[in-house]
Amino acid sequence: MPKDNKNKKEKRHFFKDFKAELKKVIWPTPKQLVNNTVAVITIVIIVAIIVLVLDFTFEKLNTYGIDKIKTMVETTNSIQETTNSVNEETSTNEIVNEETGVNEIVE
Repeated sequence: MPKDNKNKKEKRHFFKDFKAELKKVIWPTPKQLVNNTVAVITIVIIVAIIVLVLDFTFEKLNTYGIDKIKTMVETTNSIQETTNSVNEETSTNEIVNEETGVNEIVE
């Protein structure tokens, strides 16, 4: 029994302390509450707009950059293909005369 009695005292003491601490809290007035809420919502909206603009900008830059790189790669590939086909045609049509060192075109 003494342990149960001590337990009840501790609970009462805890709730008394809890109530005393809540009385020490400085609660905001309704006007302060509204002002703080508006400030938080405004800041969240501003940050969201900034993130949206940055996201859109980087997406467009990335798309433009990737399209530009694709164009450059396609141009380079087509130039290489053209060069390779010209080299193949030249190598099959030309025979070097070993005695004179002159290229002769064979058709």
